[in-house]
Amino acid sequence: MGAQPRARRIRPRRVATLMSATALTLAVSTSAGTGRLTQGATTAGAGPTAPPRSSSHGPCMIRSDRDVQMSEGIPTSEGYSRSTGTVRALTLMVDFSDAPGEGDALDRFAEFFPQTRQWFRTSSYGRLDYRPETPIRDWLRMPKPFQAYGIDRGAPFDPGYRDLVQDIVAAADPTVDFKAYDLLNVLVTPNAGPSALDTVLSVTFAGNTEAPVADGIPVANASFVYSRQDDGSGSYHRTGYRVLPHENGHVFGLPDLYTQEGGGAVGHWDIMSEDWGANNDLLGWHKWKLGWLDAAQVHCAAAPGTAEYTLTPLARAGGSKLVVVPLDARTGYAVELRTRAGNDEAVCRPGVLIYRIDANVDTGMGPVTVHDSRRDSGGCARSPNVHAELSDATLTPGEKFEDPRRGIVIAVARADRAGDHRVRVTRK
Repeated sequence: MGAQPRARRIRPRRVATLMSATALTLAVSTSAGTGRLTQGATTAGAGPTAPPRSSSHGPCMIRSDRDVQMSEGIPTSEGYSRSTGTVRALTLMVDFSDAPGEGDALDRFAEFFPQTRQWFRTSSYGRLDYRPETPIRDWLRMPKPFQAYGIDRGAPFDPGYRDLVQDIVAAADPTVDFKAYDLLNVLVTPNAGPSALDTVLSVTFAGNTEAPVADGIPVANASFVYSRQDDGSGSYHRTGYRVLPHENGHVFGLPDLYTQEGGGAVGHWDIMSEDWGANNDLLGWHKWKLGWLDAAQVHCAAAPGTAEYTLTPLARAGGSKLVVVPLDARTGYAVELRTRAGNDEAVCRPGVLIYRIDANVDTGMGPVTVHDSRRDSGGCARSPNVHAELSDATLTPGEKFEDPRRGIVIAVARADRAGDHRVRVTRK
């Protein structure tokens, strides 16, 4: 078969704007408009979820020792939304006089749901019950034209977004009890602003305790989605929703893994790196950070000597999922097994993925770097808008990773018939 024309690549996303915060406590989550807890609901707004741990995990709880806006450190700092249990997402469809909503507002909602809810259910092994709610089912018209807010690529919260949030609150407050929700999704009519092929405006303001107040609480964790990430490949109906789980990843405290140069640090191994193209999951480190892995599923290889660990596929519920090899108080390697299953439909070379985490590196500046076991190979991925070079970065039985300066060797010893892999970690 002859060579196929390459799909037009979505331009790299801009670094999300994230406000650091020292504390944020949202009120008890209630059903919209009633002020009462729904039957069986859990309390919401308790802050970020702490990862399960034991005393042996201490050396692997890497933390930032700098003023980092959004860190890969564990546990997540205060101010972000909880990521386990029932989480209610207030979702509003917004339009403007110079960009009136085209068609039914619920059609815009349907671009993201139920896909986003299912994505989180799959990735979290059912530990996150993500519930989008739309108490206003029509376009919510803003009082000013879109252009009047001065929103463009890289726009800060003040003054444009502050004005927009204030106007959203004023327009929605007669109907919406804001304290009933854990986070806010604003689905902007796609004809407001440029196409995502030209520039990506979608952004999240997370942990922002200085945000406008609604019903007694700051609208502190809010994601704004613009345009449509449609690359013309015909995949939008399957993949276009994934910008929202990426943006919501920020309200749970996850940083951007792409850099200003694009997705070359992590590739398509995490939705916080690339949220376009074929489906992909989160790294195991992020699943632990979000509270989706039990303590027994995470191994801390901190002691000198050699130890072996069994890894089960990250997409499969249960079993050992992550080996962390700490380097110091702020950095470490993580080891996990990735296969083509669950949210990882684009995996073309199943195997053991190794990456370095640095809690002192800020969002959008490369806090995670995947080790490429086949450097300059061109990769094996052929899906549109998937970073190909790192797609074959995994190690298979008989291969190893070495860090001579640190005296660390991580070897993939063998795989069994069930697909589990045995890894051997040696450190001097």
